[in-house]
Amino acid sequence: MDLGLTNKVAVITGGDSGIGKATAERLVREGAKVALIDKTSDALTRTTEKIQSLGEVIAVQADLTQREQVEAAKQQILDRFGTVHILVHAAGITGATGDFLEISDQEWQETIEVDLMAAVRTCRAFLPLMRSAGWGRIVLVSSEDALQPYPEELPYCACKAAILNLAKGLSKAYAKDGVLVNSVSPAFIATPMTDAMMKTQADQEGIPFDQAIEQFLQNNRPTLELQRRGRPEEVADVIGFLCSERSSFVLGANWRVDGGSVASL
Repeated sequence: MDLGLTNKVAVITGGDSGIGKATAERLVREGAKVALIDKTSDALTRTTEKIQSLGEVIAVQADLTQREQVEAAKQQILDRFGTVHILVHAAGITGATGDFLEISDQEWQETIEVDLMAAVRTCRAFLPLMRSAGWGRIVLVSSEDALQPYPEELPYCACKAAILNLAKGLSKAYAKDGVLVNSVSPAFIATPMTDAMMKTQADQEGIPFDQAIEQFLQNNRPTLELQRRGRPEEVADVIGFLCSERSSFVLGANWRVDGGSVASL
């Protein structure tokens, strides 16, 4: 299927690994020009060099918790490509975890800055360019946790729920300008974030990594009907569609890519 993305310019945050990296590969294969934004330079450079064999990709280092760095990243992308048509915001952290009563204000704020306010800053930076072009796509990566919160991850869950509301609100505000905004909610995807979770669990219980995954699925995600971790590429395929000409009547929607993990409608 031709997604109509040839020469479209896409910005992907959290682009050095996981869902962001897989999405970059997907969009580049469709002919898009891609700017990858991430905080860490080494992994970002390695990922960019790998994807450059497929098409035009640049690396832009920026801390999305800092407004001036977001603006500097925007200018760097404009200097190279001249405009932006697509924003995929995949950057995020697990953030503070544990007993709700023991998580401090500072820990809450650190999670909010990355998992919510970074999305606000990037949308504020790049959305005006799409309005000017009269065509745009924004996909904000949320999580199953937005709909099915887990008590030990409440800062992350609350931020991801806010992402859904942000996407819906933006979709109402800017559809008239040709900018279509949607969200995706993955669950237990094989990314560095879930790798770290599983390694911690394996180390704590003295069990192999693969066994930690099986145990987590049985005990913590019993409604994940496919009983496996998802692949980043499976999320990227959905994001690719939402970024495309083929999604011209899709906006304000949350696409769950969760293997059936969310147990309700």
